[in-house]
This record gives sequence, C-alpha cells and structure tokens, in this order.
Amino acid sequence: MNNDIEYKSAEEIKSFQEGLLKEALEYLQANSKYYRRMFQKCHIEIDRIKTIEDLQKIPFTEKKDLQLFNDEFLCVPREKVIDYITTSGTMGDPVTFGCTEKDLQRLAFNEKKSFSCAGVSPGSIVQLMVTLDKRFMAGLAYFLGIRELGAGVIRVGNGIPELQWDTIQRLKPDTIMCVPSFILRLIQWAEDHGIDYKNSSIKRIIGIGEGLREQDLSLNLLGRRIKEKWDVELYATYSSTEMGATFSECPYACGGHVHPELVIVEIIGPDNMPVPDGEVGEIVITTLGVEGMPLLRFRTGDMAAKITQPCKCGRNSFRLTPIVGRKNNMIKLKGTTLYPPALNDVLDNTPYVENYVIEVLDSDAGTDDVLVKIGLKYEPEFDCVKDLKDRFRSRVRVAPRIEILPVPEIHAINYPAKSRKPVKFVDKRAPKHV
Repeated sequence: MNNDIEYKSAEEIKSFQEGLLKEALEYLQANSKYYRRMFQKCHIEIDRIKTIEDLQKIPFTEKKDLQLFNDEFLCVPREKVIDYITTSGTMGDPVTFGCTEKDLQRLAFNEKKSFSCAGVSPGSIVQLMVTLDKRFMAGLAYFLGIRELGAGVIRVGNGIPELQWDTIQRLKPDTIMCVPSFILRLIQWAEDHGIDYKNSSIKRIIGIGEGLREQDLSLNLLGRRIKEKWDVELYATYSSTEMGATFSECPYACGGHVHPELVIVEIIGPDNMPVPDGEVGEIVITTLGVEGMPLLRFRTGDMAAKITQPCKCGRNSFRLTPIVGRKNNMIKLKGTTLYPPALNDVLDNTPYVENYVIEVLDSDAGTDDVLVKIGLKYEPEFDCVKDLKDRFRSRVRVAPRIEILPVPEIHAINYPAKSRKPVKFVDKRAPKHV
C-alpha cells in the first residue's frame, strides 16, 4: 500500500503521470506510424507537452481513425504480437488490437489491482461467468489478474444457470463476475429448483458491462432488485478494450477507482475542452505502458464525471461516476435527453418482460423516435403496454412507443451470429453530418 501511487497525494499522482506521459510521447514518436504522421501534420513538438493540461494541444484519436488506419497504430513488429483481440463493435466495425507479452503483463497487473480494490484477496475463489474466447479481451484479462493476485479462478463461461449453480455448489466460490442482469436469471433458476442461494458460498458479485448505480451512487433499479433478493456485496466496474484497464469500486462504493500508472483520463464537454470536476462529459483516455497499440487522447464515447473528493479507503486517485451512456447513443425524446441505460434499467426490472430491443429512428418532425420491442415472459392480467409506459414516465419522464413481439423474434435480434454481447440497442437514425 505504501508504494502504491493511488495512495499518494493528488500532486504526487499528477507529477508521476506527467513523467509517464513524457515516456509515452517519446515511444509514440519513435514507434507509431500513425502518431508520427499526426505530430508532423499538426506541427506538434512533443518536448513541449510537459503537463496533463498540455494534452489539449494534441488532436483527439477517434474510433474511425482506428478503423481506417488500424495497422498504423501497431508499434511493434508483427512477430512480437502474441495475442490478437478485437473490440465488440459497439460503435461500428470492430477494431483489432495486437498485444505483446508486456501488454498481457500490464493487463494482469491492472486486474490484480481492480480485483483487490473490490475486496478479492489471495485465497478467494472467483467464478468467471464471461467468455474467454471470441477474441474478447476482458475474459482473458480477468483470468490473468485473478491468477496474478493469487486467488482461485473457475472459468465457467457465460449463460447456462444450471451449470453455474452446479459449479457454485461443488466448488464453493466466494465471488462471481458477470453481467448484472444475468444475476436475476441465476436467482430465478435457484428459486425454481429449490436452491438456498441466500445461504450459498457467494459473498460478492462483481458486475461488468451494465450499471448498478445512479449518478448519486445509490443503487439503480437493477442493483436494488438484486440486493433485495440476494444480500451480497455488489461491485460495479468500468472497462474498455482501448484503454486496457478496469476501474472498480472499493467496498465504500463511491465510484470506480482510476489507476494512474495505467491511464490518463480527461473528461471533455461539447466544446472539446475539459469540464469542471463533477460535471458529466466524454471520457478521453491516454494509455500508459502499452507496448503494442498505445493510444493518445482516444475518445471513448462514454459519458461520466470525475469524483475528486478523498475516498474512505485511503486512495487519492480520482474516481469515475457510473457511466451515463454513450455519447453517440444520446436520445432526444419529446424534449427529454436520455441514454439507453435508463431505458434498460426499467425493462430489466419489469417482471413480465422476457427480452427486448430498443430501436431509435428519425421521426418525420426531425427528432428521435423510440420504439421498444418486447417479448413477454407471461401475459399479465392488466394492460402491459400502459403499465410499461407508466414505468418509463416514472423513471425518465417520457414514454417510448411499445410493440409486443414473440420472444424468439426478439431473441434473434439480441443474439446475432457474430456478436459477443447481447444487442439491446439498435440505432437506425441517419448519420449526423458535421
């Protein structure tokens, strides 16, 4: 703990990061075809970028740059790449990342810190309910981090509640890691099959890919529903392939702790300038210590805010609030600005909804039109469309259009052949021209 930069003062952390930034810029100048060209084109002299504030002199890297010039971001010979990863394609075509041995060690270090932050320790047993294949970085990173921490790992993979419970009963893990909405399926399966899940070995659930908290850090509908059913410790995380890092909550549950030795985080507003601490903006990251494909001022598209007040756990690095949503997925519905996670939260916690997909289209009036397609778990005795609209109005003040469809039809949309994640949001709006 005494040597961990997260426990140093904010001034020491900033100075430490600026030293690593200098090294990162020199590495990009020497090894990155893409950034070398960008420095030259924009007349950027890297020795004049001395502080984190100086980063504002450098253009952003965007997803389209990675898609168009993917090979030019690779900073090592191909033979040095030992693992190939692709992004999930949330914002378009997937992007390939090449990882070296050093990059995998960095991933392991990151996840070791994140799991430790969430209370996992040597001797813990973690059941991974995520995929380790399909070119997916996260599952591999979790495995490497748990191994580095000295905890036990059970690689079960995603889905299949019966197999998950069989494993829990046989091997008695104390921690499970999965998409939070899957917990509700686990609970339902346990209740249907007489499993006393409340007295199982599980003491901790670490969620990935879905939010568990509101911006004020209280549990959201999904988090509350899990907690009411199963009184275990809940931890939310934020991660992305591009930054090769995960920010986890600590037991005080007051935001995801940023690891300063691995990434520099900026929060920018609509004018592309930093917003005040505590204000929501887009997360922009600069990776530190990445050898294969480091990134400089990469726009993640994710919206969140910095929390700079000291945490009770003793860490002084700032934290991130729960993700509000993706910038490109912002919806303007009947004069109200919202993001898909707010709609997901309502749908994931409606007992008669089996599955769903949210479609956003252009309306004749030039605004956004939202259609929610629902598959029903059972036919309620009341008007479920009216009930759903009331639920939406209660949560987000407006109600989208709702269409009831057969469960298999929705399932086919949720799980296309090549997708690693369920597709619950489809944006059919025409591209915005700047």
